Amino acid sequence: MRLVILGGGESGVGTAILGKKKGYEVFVSDFGKIKGNYKEILIINGIAWEEEKHTEDFILNADVVMKSPGIPDKSPIVKKLLEKGIAVISEIEFAAPFTDATIIGITGSNGKTTTTMLAHHLLKSAGLNVGLGGNIGKSFAWQIADNKYDSYVLELSSFQLDGIVDFKPHIAIITNISPDHLDRYDYKYENYIDAKFRITMNQTEDDYLIYDADDEAINEWFKTHTTKAKLIPFSLTKIFSEGAYIKNNKMEIKINREEFTMDTEHIALEGKHNMKNAMAATSVAKLMQIRKATIRESLSNFQGVEHRLEKVLKIQNVQYINDSKATNVNATFFALDSMNTPTVWIVGGVDKGNDYNELMSLVREKVKAIICLGVDNKKIIDVFGNVVDMMIEVSNMDDAVRMAQRLSEKGDTVLLSPACASFDLFENYEDRGNQFKQAVKNL
Repeated sequence: MRLVILGGGESGVGTAILGKKKGYEVFVSDFGKIKGNYKEILIINGIAWEEEKHTEDFILNADVVMKSPGIPDKSPIVKKLLEKGIAVISEIEFAAPFTDATIIGITGSNGKTTTTMLAHHLLKSAGLNVGLGGNIGKSFAWQIADNKYDSYVLELSSFQLDGIVDFKPHIAIITNISPDHLDRYDYKYENYIDAKFRITMNQTEDDYLIYDADDEAINEWFKTHTTKAKLIPFSLTKIFSEGAYIKNNKMEIKINREEFTMDTEHIALEGKHNMKNAMAATSVAKLMQIRKATIRESLSNFQGVEHRLEKVLKIQNVQYINDSKATNVNATFFALDSMNTPTVWIVGGVDKGNDYNELMSLVREKVKAIICLGVDNKKIIDVFGNVVDMMIEVSNMDDAVRMAQRLSEKGDTVLLSPACASFDLFENYEDRGNQFKQAVKNL
C-alpha cells in the first residue's frame, strides 16, 4: 500500500512514522520548506520526501493520501487526486483505526483548546494514562506509533473533520459555533456548521455528544438533523434533568443518574465562557468515572491556556492581558465581556470575513481607546471610528504596546484580543502573543 502525505509538519511527519511502522510505502511531499528537525526524523526513519514542489508522478499513484489540515481542497494537487478517485483523508482518520483507546474529540469555533487542556488535566490528575493531541501538542498518529495511551483527548479543527470517513470519538464535544474560516467553506456558514457536526456523524447509541445548548447555530442544526449519540447539553441559562448548568452560583452536572456540584467561585478559570468550558470538560470527567474530589481539586488548580486571556503583568496599576488566540470576533466578544475596567483594546490582522458590529455594545461600554495592529485596518476604523475617543494605527507590536501604555491610566486594562488571524505581521498567533508579552516586559 502506498501512502502519500501532503505537508511535512507535525501531523504529516507523525503520519509518516505510523504509516512506515504499519508497513506502508510512505512518501512525504511539501509545497513549502520542511523544517530541519522534521527532515532529520524522516531521514533517520528512511522515509522518502520532497520539498518546495509536488511531483505528480510520485503522488498520483497513491492508494491513500493524508492531507495536512492547512492545505485547502481547492489546491491543484488535491483536485487531481480527487478526480482520480484517490481517498484524501486527515491524520485523525488515518491514525484512529490503529488504536483501541477511548477517544474524546473536541471541536468548536472557540473554547476548544481550553476545554481540551482542561479535560486532559482532569483525566491525567485522576491517574488515567491519557494522551493529548489533534490540533495541539504532539501528533495523534505519532503518539499511536510511539506510546500506548488508554485514552486520548483530541482538539479537532473543522479542517481535520473535513477529512474523516469512519472516525468516531466515544465522547464528542461541540463548544460553540460562530462564523470562522468561511473562506474555506465557499463563504457559506451552513457548510462550516456541517463540518463541525461531522464529529458526531459516526457515533452510535453507546457514544456521547456534549454541546452548548445556548448556541444558536447548534440549536438550528438540531431542528433538521439528528445524531444517534446520547446528548449532554450545557447552559448558563437553562436547567436540565440530564446535562450541565449553573444555578445559584453553583455548577451542577447530572449524568447517568449521578450528580456533581461545585461553587463557581472555586473554579480557577474566570468568565462566563470559561464556565461553559468547565461544564463541558467536567461532563467528560463524569463520563470517565473520575472521583468528585479529584474533579474539584483539578478545576480549582487549572492554570489556563497560554495566549488566551493570559495575565501578563501589572505596570503602574494597569493590567496587560494577552488574548492573541482570539482569532475571530466571537473569541474577542468573550474577552471584552470579561473586562471589568476601562480597556485599551489592541485589535486587527487578517480579517476572515468579520462582522465587527457584534462587538458594538461591548465596545461602547468598556473600550476607551482602540489600537489597530494590522496591514489593513479600514474595516475596524469604519465600524468603531465614531464610537471611541481615541483610535490609532500602528504597524508593529512594540509601537502598539508603547501607545497602549500612553493611553492607559491607573486601574485600566490593556487587552490584546485581535479578532483576526496573525499572518500579515506575525508567524502565527503564538508569535504575536509572545511579541506582546516581550514588549510589555520591556516597558
